[in-house]
Amino acid sequence: MAPADEQIRVTEAVKSELDRRRREGESDNDVVERLLSDDRELSAGFGMWSDEKAQRVRERRQVNKEKRKRRTD
Repeated sequence: MAPADEQIRVTEAVKSELDRRRREGESDNDVVERLLSDDRELSAGFGMWSDEKAQRVRERRQVNKEKRKRRTD
């Protein structure tokens, strides 16, 4: 890794959070890079439910939507 071209200041709370999220052998920069790459991964979290569970959620959502509509009519 090349030396830093710039420095940034962070609060003690942010530094503590970086330390908490640090994996063995990671530098502060490594932690920040990993966290930023996690945020950029658009598919992170997708596919967590089985198709059956997702279908049940869609159906329940539709039922609730219809109930809300009847209450407001």
